[in-house]
Parts: sequence; C-alpha cells; structure tokens
Amino acid sequence: MRSRKFLKAEQATLAWDAPGLMAGVDEAGRGPLAGPVVAAAVILDDQRPIRGLADSKTLTALQREKLNDQILAKALCCSIAQASVEEIDTHNILQATMLAMRRAVEGLRLKPAKVLVDGNRLPTLDVLAEAVVKGDARVKAISAASILAKVYRDRLCEQLHAEFPHYGFAGHKGYGTPEHLEALDRHGACVHHRRSFSPVAAVLARDSGGTAGIQVVGEAMLQTTDVEIRIAP
Repeated sequence: MRSRKFLKAEQATLAWDAPGLMAGVDEAGRGPLAGPVVAAAVILDDQRPIRGLADSKTLTALQREKLNDQILAKALCCSIAQASVEEIDTHNILQATMLAMRRAVEGLRLKPAKVLVDGNRLPTLDVLAEAVVKGDARVKAISAASILAKVYRDRLCEQLHAEFPHYGFAGHKGYGTPEHLEALDRHGACVHHRRSFSPVAAVLARDSGGTAGIQVVGEAMLQTTDVEIRIAP
C-alpha cells in the first residue's frame, strides 16, 4: 500500500527563464507635441525593497519625487535614455520609443538576464525580453522605471519652460492641452516641437511652409550628479 507521503508528493518549481538579474523598462512622453521621448531601465535590489511603487500615472508629483529618490538610492542600477525630437520626426514616435528603450537597457551598469518591458512591443535587445501589458502596474521594476522616466521628463519640461515660458511647458508637459494649442497657434512652433505631429505640422504649414514658425535655441539637457544613474544620449 502506498504511503500518504507518496500520495502527497510535492511538485517541483520549473524555472523557464535563465537565472540572473531582471530589469524593468518603461517610457514617458509618447503623446506630447514637444520634447524627447524618455525611457528608463531599472534593476531593483531584492534586499532593499521600496514601498509604494506603482504606475507613475497613478501617483502625485510629490509621491513620484520621493519614490524617484528612493529608487536612485536603493536600486542596483538605473539608466535613463531618450530619443530626440529629430529622431521622433525621422523615424516616427513608436520607433523612437523603441530606440530610447534600447539605449536605456544598454546604459545599465549591470547586464540583466531578462528585461520586462511595459506594453505590447519590444525594442531590439541582445538579452531575453518580454512585453508585459500594463506592466507598470504589475511589475515593481517596471513601476520604478515608469517613475524615473516620468520625473526626468517632467524636470526637462520645466527647463523648456524656462526657455519658452509663453508655451506653458511646466504645466502641460508638452501635451496638446487647449492652453498649449493656443500658445502654438499664437507663437508658432519652437525647436522642441515635434514637426511630424499634426497640430505642429498645421502651424508650420501656415507659417511659410514650416520655416518662419521655428524658434531655434540650444538643446536643453537635464543634468544629474547621481553616480548610480547613467544618462544615455
């Protein structure tokens, strides 16, 4: 007769993924009419958990700022990258987003064994990767990446606001709000506007075929002194 121990045999856990570090990746700024698209990659430290990680869109600005500081202090490594307005206009916003994500992963100080990316598309990577729909709410490392990308881009928009206060970048962060559209119509487009996006293209077409409405200034770059984070081009 078989023993109870035999009947209650334990099921072994099967690890289908290669062991090693896991990075979460997310982006910020696909929808705005101006500014670069930003991506972040984060490898969290299981020994230093961070409470309150969530999709950056569900957090207040103050919550994001506090979590941003904790992520930079506690994560094993972080990387933030961007694709420029010129790259967005040349390749389209989807391809530019994939480019920023790839740069973020390549900028990590430690090489992950697997990368989890928010959404349903994957950038071209040289490591195992998986797309996770609504991953910014389901995977802590992706949540952390979404927070870093959002905070970085919001700060960049504040710098753009200092250059062009009449557009209101600090408030709408480049999105096509009524305030932004009114300013775009009144002042034309500046060098940070995405010329391939229809509201901007319409203004440029009105303003002498896309030349008179462009205000050219130097590229705004957000500086950081945090040694644990790498900012890719």
